[in-house]
Amino acid sequence: MTSREVIRLNRLIANRGLLQIFFALQLVVGIMFIFNYMVYKNSISGIYEKVTENNRMVIRNIIQSFDASFTSINNLMFNIHALPYGQIVDSSGQQDMEKVLLLEDSLARMVSTMDYVENAIITYDYKLAITPNGSSSMEALFDRKYTNLKYNSMFWQNFIRSEHDFTVFPADTYSEIDSTVKKELIVAVDSSRLRMSNKKLMVLIDVNKLLSSIDLKGMIPGASLIVLDANRNLVLSTEKDLDLVEILNDVYFNPSSEASVKRENFEYNFYKSDYNGFIYINKLPYKFQNIGSVTNANQWIMYGAIVLAVLLSVLLSIYLYRPVKNIVQLLGGSNLKGNDFVKIQSGIVKIQRENESLRSQMHLVDSEIQRGVFLQTLDGLPHSREYEMQMQNHYADLFQRRYFMMAAIHLIPVDNREQQEWSIEDITERLRSEVTGELEHVVVFHEEHLRFLLLISVDIPAERKKLLKKLDHCIRQAEETGLRSFRLQGCISRVFESKISNCREAYQDVRNGFQYRDVNGNVHLIDTEKISFVTDIYFPLQKIEKLSNCLMTGKQDEAMDIVNEVIEENSGKHVHHHQLVHMAQTMFLVMLKQADTSEENRYELFRMETEMMQRLREAYSVDQVREALMEGLRRIMAMRNVDSKSKLNPAFISQYIELHYMENLYLDHMAEVLDTSSKYFSNYFKKTFGVNYVEYLNKVRLSHAREYLRNSDLSIAEIGEKTGYTNSSTFTTTFKKYCGVSPSEYRKKAAE
Repeated sequence: MTSREVIRLNRLIANRGLLQIFFALQLVVGIMFIFNYMVYKNSISGIYEKVTENNRMVIRNIIQSFDASFTSINNLMFNIHALPYGQIVDSSGQQDMEKVLLLEDSLARMVSTMDYVENAIITYDYKLAITPNGSSSMEALFDRKYTNLKYNSMFWQNFIRSEHDFTVFPADTYSEIDSTVKKELIVAVDSSRLRMSNKKLMVLIDVNKLLSSIDLKGMIPGASLIVLDANRNLVLSTEKDLDLVEILNDVYFNPSSEASVKRENFEYNFYKSDYNGFIYINKLPYKFQNIGSVTNANQWIMYGAIVLAVLLSVLLSIYLYRPVKNIVQLLGGSNLKGNDFVKIQSGIVKIQRENESLRSQMHLVDSEIQRGVFLQTLDGLPHSREYEMQMQNHYADLFQRRYFMMAAIHLIPVDNREQQEWSIEDITERLRSEVTGELEHVVVFHEEHLRFLLLISVDIPAERKKLLKKLDHCIRQAEETGLRSFRLQGCISRVFESKISNCREAYQDVRNGFQYRDVNGNVHLIDTEKISFVTDIYFPLQKIEKLSNCLMTGKQDEAMDIVNEVIEENSGKHVHHHQLVHMAQTMFLVMLKQADTSEENRYELFRMETEMMQRLREAYSVDQVREALMEGLRRIMAMRNVDSKSKLNPAFISQYIELHYMENLYLDHMAEVLDTSSKYFSNYFKKTFGVNYVEYLNKVRLSHAREYLRNSDLSIAEIGEKTGYTNSSTFTTTFKKYCGVSPSEYRKKAAE
């Protein structure tokens, strides 16, 4: 062997792909050889014997099915004879139609259980035919509905009148006179010799349905079945134009219940029924005599097929290797060593992974585009033509019905540790799965933070109530199962026509629903159609002023009582959520005025104000609003810079005025108490409290005066004296100046 031939041989061995294809084809050839050899060893004659033996078992089962069918026919006739009414004529010779109708109903019930029974007929006088479908004359029945050239109404009337045994007439074609519909029917006529009643009975059997119930598919292909009655009259044959005269003569004197006759290329097997003496003939192809030559031919065919398969394997190996090599190069594995098919498999797996990743990315991009298009529809601003065209591309996804509703769902974390493990994508997918389980056509979008929007398609506006219940159930179920670490609050809009322009109005509807919800409401789903407007808000200015004074004087507990009282009063009035939030923010700003505004606390005050305003806006319930205000109050009290060693400080001054407001607190008296001059004290007071000393003193006194007017029976003069005014006229003038009404008018309004 030359060196060049050795190199070629080494290259051939290195081409594992070629060898793998060749040996794979050889494996197929080997399997083919094994199976062919098994067929050869079993021989055609052996297979034929097994098939014919199986066919005998099938025929026996078919005979049993036929016997069972004719047993059912005999039972049906027996039950019909057992029906009442030996006659259907009354004493005057007229037909009793009540009896006829009862017989029709009874026949209908009996026949309905047997699918292959086409009809059952009762006759008394050979003229009237009573059937499950109604009664008619024998002429109309057999000359119009079941017409046949041989068996007409006259034939049946004469036959029924004659002496006869139970007779089964062979299958023949019957049709309606004005229709092209034809049916193969067998007619069974009851015996007139053994009469159980005056009824003459006929049963019409549908051949096709009878054969369907018996199932002849188990017979050998090419075989046929012939049924003869006990007198060797033909009843049924699956093969037309079959001459059995010579064949029947050969078995006429055979007393056994089974026999076989061979004619030309067919074998005829005879079976006799033990039930009614019927003879069943199974015609099947007979095995050919030259079985030896066929076996030898089969042997040569087998060996020739093996040789040709080996040659074909070589050619296919060479032909298929080239595309395999090209595929390896396309997948980038041509420079790698190893099995070519392993390279192809690894390349295909890599491409599948890349395609899966690309599909995921495209799905995410498409979802984000759809979300962006939807959210831009909510801004209410005019858009470019390109944006309008892009919006139309997603129109079918957003609006799947003629109408729609928009729902908003807000998630409030209740377990921050578990909530930190969730991503927005996870929450969106979990919420989508929970909602789509109940609602058929709904689209879920993430709006911002933990807020989501739903577009629910509606067929008719009347479905709104039912869909609202389903959505409420979805929210409750999600809160209990998939989103247990959140509290879910939803709001649903009215029904709108499916137009892009209506999205903005629907969005405003759900936003208003959240703002105008009842602060005491504990429902999971807010219905915007059931929100009632409330204007009776409790915001007492004198209490708010007193709250400021309490903070100034360090009375934290009393300030908390005032905050709690205002919150509770508004809660009892069922004000809207946004009203309570605005009022709470106002109270916080009033309290913030009493904080220490020194330079080092300015940033802390700014941060606290921003934080508290955000917290109040996001407060879900009355308790959360109250808790936020109480925390803000405590933080403001902690920030107040009170120097207990110095009398000249706001806390001491406000507390002293609160305790001695009923005395003559002249400016000079306060300066003397504080060990300073009256001018310095006046300037300090206005700079610190924002108002002059006299105005502040009057407000404190009048605050207590209003309490007396509302809650006591003291006279105007007595109240003025108790609050530090020397005469009633000065008290009345000052009260009217600051309160806008006289003390007596204020008391009257307070009483009302």
